[in-house]
Amino acid sequence: MSETPPNTLQYRFDGPEDAPVLILGPSLGTTWHMWDRQVPELTQQWRVFRFDLPGHGGAPAHPAGSVTDLTERLLATLDGLGVQRFGYAGCALGGAVGIELALRHPERVASLALIAASPRFGTADEFRQRGVIVRSNGLDPIARTSPDRWFTSGFAAAQPAITEWAVQMVRTTDPGCYIAACEALASFDVRPQLGGVTVPTLVLVGSDDQVTGPAEARTLVAGIPDARLAVVPGASHLVPVEQPAAVTDLLVRHFSTAWQQPAYDSTTGHLAVVAAPVRPAPVAAPAQPAPIAEIAPAAVAPPQGAGRPDPYDAGIKVRREVLGDAHVDRTLAQADDFSGDFQELVTRYAWGEVWDRSGLDRRTRSVVTLTALVAGGHLDELAAHTRAALRNGLTPAEIKEVLLQTAVYCGVPAANSAFKVAQQVIREETTPEG
Repeated sequence: MSETPPNTLQYRFDGPEDAPVLILGPSLGTTWHMWDRQVPELTQQWRVFRFDLPGHGGAPAHPAGSVTDLTERLLATLDGLGVQRFGYAGCALGGAVGIELALRHPERVASLALIAASPRFGTADEFRQRGVIVRSNGLDPIARTSPDRWFTSGFAAAQPAITEWAVQMVRTTDPGCYIAACEALASFDVRPQLGGVTVPTLVLVGSDDQVTGPAEARTLVAGIPDARLAVVPGASHLVPVEQPAAVTDLLVRHFSTAWQQPAYDSTTGHLAVVAAPVRPAPVAAPAQPAPIAEIAPAAVAPPQGAGRPDPYDAGIKVRREVLGDAHVDRTLAQADDFSGDFQELVTRYAWGEVWDRSGLDRRTRSVVTLTALVAGGHLDELAAHTRAALRNGLTPAEIKEVLLQTAVYCGVPAANSAFKVAQQVIREETTPEG
């Protein structure tokens, strides 16, 4: 166990101190106990390192809002322990950390296993919507529906104790850290970078996973040069819990055969870091099958001296983050020769110039925007920006206070109309499914 400062993670070791280190990364809403049934066999060959996400499993509630932040905290923890090179297996969000490690710090990753993972987890809208639900209702609605996402129906019915354990695991997570982890997944998209993962990789998925299923797994295999696919039948998203023996066997075989072990220091129990060899120029590889997900082309940097970059790209990114992909896609699809220039103007200047400024945070900008829309009587826009305010972190109670303030300064009739619009939006956005 560990004392945990804000820039590190809560962790535990199992297994012999003189064995190479194998890291197991957890899924969102779980703790390191999701790996309990893998540990006895894995510790026969490796020193197993498990960690908890911030605010999970009793870990200190220091939210991490990006996968990069989580990865850097993991590396800071390992640096403090003298662990330089390791194998890594991660489930879902833990898998995203594994991809980030392999892309940014390949010299430290001996071999990689990605379980129930994806280069992009659903859509940003889905995870920001989940954050709105947690902010408005707490974690209980997410906890109660977790078994439906994590396990097949047959397993959940046959294993009520494990199902209840899963519910309690989510219910005891810190809400702020859960929301921050949702933001991390919302912004995670490494589809264009998969070719940069150069370590031996096992992609493992449950055949019945409805969250990140076989299609996402095949996207990873198509994009990662040295990747193999394993589909576990009769398993859903939390496959290490549902099919522990199959997962353990696959991990043992992968890490035993794919781990290219450098000089090993038996006095420290860790793999020694060695200088990366100079690689010869790559030989043209055989044509790879086309990836399922479209790979976006790399952005072209503006030439030096070309002046300020066009704010359109920043604007469309902010517009999607605040209003949601569905709203923006619908709006842009409706644009034609008559209105298309106006949509470009809005994206470039309202979103790329003003909303992207650092002088106010997005919560404050939402407060200002709601007030201005009420004053102007723009109820259609008010509905969209009420949704945006929830995404930007305002609670329904705070939106109510903003509208009460507008009743004083913009007039009771304007606020009355605004309350009707906002009430309907809040009811739609904060009511859990099912």
